Amino acid sequence: MSPQAPVVVVRNLSKSFGDIKALSGVSFDVHAGTVVGLLGPNGAGKTTLVRILTTLLDADTGSAHVAGFDVLRDKARVRPVVGLAGQYAAIDPVMTGRENLVMVARLYHLPRAEAESRASELLMRFGLTDAADRQSDTYSGGMRRRLDLAASLVADPRVLFLDEPTTGLDPRGRMELWAMVRDLVSDGMTVLLTTQYLDEADKLADRIVVIDHGRIIAEGETDELKGMAGGTYLTVRVNDLSSVEPVRCVLAQEGDGPAMVDDSSGEVSVPLARGAAKLAGIVRRLDEADIAIADIGLRQPTLDEVFLSLTGHVASDDGSCKQTSTEES
Repeated sequence: MSPQAPVVVVRNLSKSFGDIKALSGVSFDVHAGTVVGLLGPNGAGKTTLVRILTTLLDADTGSAHVAGFDVLRDKARVRPVVGLAGQYAAIDPVMTGRENLVMVARLYHLPRAEAESRASELLMRFGLTDAADRQSDTYSGGMRRRLDLAASLVADPRVLFLDEPTTGLDPRGRMELWAMVRDLVSDGMTVLLTTQYLDEADKLADRIVVIDHGRIIAEGETDELKGMAGGTYLTVRVNDLSSVEPVRCVLAQEGDGPAMVDDSSGEVSVPLARGAAKLAGIVRRLDEADIAIADIGLRQPTLDEVFLSLTGHVASDDGSCKQTSTEES
């Protein structure tokens, strides 16, 4: 894709709520016709940033432009060119799907006939025609999400902001929404997607901006970010889950970063700067400790491991390991 002028430009945005610094000098661009994934945990500042860019909240310092309009000084011109689907479906549960969309269209000052036509078009596009005249509180979670997404597109915006749009959806619902986002982008939509799901960012985003504690700590394409995580990962899987902790301790001592543990699968991973060179020595240590291995191998890092390497967040890890040895009694 050839470079295009950025349709979203963010420069040094900061926002505080009392003593809490929600954003600290955030800067990035979103180019037309692309998806940028804003990736970070709860409390990282993602929703605050989206609220500023959609004119729902004012920044303390810095600037931001969407489609060429200043989000602080040109709010009335920004609002018609943006769509927003938040973490929770913003629809009236006592109204039908059709009535919800017509209401939104009327709020954008579309004439009644045009509002009804636009509602019918969106209901068909999102597979809701059969349920159009049912109250929306009878919809499934996935249907409510689709209706909310349809509502965000009533005014045919240039930029769509999706703030953790798959929160609460089952796997099928997530995949359906992902497919809809891909279709929108193929039609030329520009999307800023906030998420704490690394697989979501990996599958949808052209570029990823990693945010933690209100600061951008990395950005780039998926492969670029994976390169920041050390390049090669060693993965060890055991059949006996009681061996997971001894394996983690060996890999923590031999690896070049924190070891990640998947307790359900009995898999432990660690970054290795010299993967092939270290592999034989690690196998020998595991054998000396009498640890039975189901599988071992080298692979490229996942985005989960990228985030861990960038933030240092290690869940449920006290950082201590006993020396693993066959001489222990």
